[in-house]
Amino acid sequence: MAVLDDLSGFEFEDVVEDVFRNLGYENVRQAERTADEGRDVIMEEVVDGTRRAIIVECKHTDTVGRPVVQKLHSAIATFDFEGPKHGMVVTTGRFTNPAQEYATRLQQNDDPHPIELLDGEDLREIADEIGLDLYNGRIEILCDETLRPYDPAADVEAAVAEAFRDIENIEAADLPAPYSEATFRPVVAVTADTNAVFETSVGVIHRINARTRFVVHADRGHPQVADDDVATLVTENLHATVDLDTDRFGNVFDDVEERRFGQTQTAYKEWAVDRLQDFHTTTVTYTGDNNVTYNKTCEPNRSDISVQSIEPVYLPEVRHTTDLKEYTYPYDYYAAGPSRVTAEDGIHRCVHCDTSGVDKTYTYCPNCGAIACDSHIKTERVKQEPVCTGCAVTERFALKTKYFYDDGNLEAFREEYTEMPIHEKAMENKLLAGASVVAALLVVIGLLVIGGVI
Repeated sequence: MAVLDDLSGFEFEDVVEDVFRNLGYENVRQAERTADEGRDVIMEEVVDGTRRAIIVECKHTDTVGRPVVQKLHSAIATFDFEGPKHGMVVTTGRFTNPAQEYATRLQQNDDPHPIELLDGEDLREIADEIGLDLYNGRIEILCDETLRPYDPAADVEAAVAEAFRDIENIEAADLPAPYSEATFRPVVAVTADTNAVFETSVGVIHRINARTRFVVHADRGHPQVADDDVATLVTENLHATVDLDTDRFGNVFDDVEERRFGQTQTAYKEWAVDRLQDFHTTTVTYTGDNNVTYNKTCEPNRSDISVQSIEPVYLPEVRHTTDLKEYTYPYDYYAAGPSRVTAEDGIHRCVHCDTSGVDKTYTYCPNCGAIACDSHIKTERVKQEPVCTGCAVTERFALKTKYFYDDGNLEAFREEYTEMPIHEKAMENKLLAGASVVAALLVVIGLLVIGGVI
């Protein structure tokens, strides 16, 4: 796993500060970044009733040698603190043998200023212990709970079979097994209270007393608020999560991917406060004591917004792709056991136009595998089965276009058409034949009228 990549030294100090604060150390702060005297992070802890200071040197390098440890030892001695003082060197890389030997000797000699060494592996293990995961230079939320990616009481492909059920001219039993992918996407459910009162000389002009709950897509990048349907799916199923076991789910799906949380819990809280601050800002019109109308922008302070909870969980996004001859049909949805929210429905969509949606009629073309709307489905003349306009071979007979699966069927019908009696040929265009009959009757009637017969 890549850890703490592409960080500057100052950014690494920020990470180290956050780790030790979460570990429970007190008064964790960074030394002045100018004129570095070997003290990057300073913190305190109470051991057996005695408060002691710990001076931490942060090194974002591949290797740390003995001179760094010696320099820190000298810096500890000059650090102004009334009480015991210890040291610590934290690095993303490793320590050389001389550096380790020097630190060990300080410990063995009961030096008043011992130094502990933490390399990159130690830092990862510490982060894991406190429920944090170090990845690409950020401390991320560590979560191992997910909504169920499928209904355990049904086949994982049941959703695809159900979607194909209302496609005409194809049976679910005839469908090939789709390729199934499950992507576990991180989300956080945020609950926050906003309480603010806005007053002027005339009294209270606006009041906010609201609890807001929303779900945020928490992949890397800027957080995005989930649609209402997705938010409902998440919040209604938070009580029914399961362990995110990629090996187990890998036995069910053809491919499994786990995404990482893109920001810290603190970052999501700050983002939520900013969003709610904007959301609740409004302009109020009121009348002053002098009967003059005023407009006032009421923006809650950050202190008026209290984030009650940040609940991380993984939201499975399942994607099935079904290959039918020349076409591939994706079906993508967010899952929580038997409950689903469709993200992409490539089944209820005509391959030849923009027609889409489950409220339309679609028919499967067995000639090329297309799913098409009524405007792009015709009846094949020889087989009398559906064929789409995209693959059909056409020719006009009796002034009407006929549709064929291929040139072979077209040639076969040409021969059949040649042998047809005239009345059968006419029936190849029933509308034209019917119109001809009506026209003939009108002519006969006209002649009879002219002849005085009627």
